[in-house]
Amino acid sequence: MVFEELLDGIKPIHRPRGRPRKRPEKLHADKAYDIPRCRRALHKRGIKVRIARKGVESSETLGKHRWVVERTLAWLSKHRRLALRYERRDDIHLAFLKLSCALICLNYLK
Repeated sequence: MVFEELLDGIKPIHRPRGRPRKRPEKLHADKAYDIPRCRRALHKRGIKVRIARKGVESSETLGKHRWVVERTLAWLSKHRRLALRYERRDDIHLAFLKLSCALICLNYLK
């Protein structure tokens, strides 16, 4: 149920021309999502399935797409306030998240 709610919660994707897409074209996922319910949910919404099949395909081909996300999460987890959420208020947590992203961009540009 959470997987389908996540798909429905995706905001429109803005493109340079035309109306915004409601959903992404394809979804890359690891073998944990290789269950018929997830595949049906993607097909029903018109999203191409890029899920490694259990026992058939290697998940190494998905690594080049997943690496970007995992690297970014690792950079964010270096900031202790974000790794362990101390803040109860969402606006303060969002401010620390934006500050952390700014510091990451600054270090990346150097």
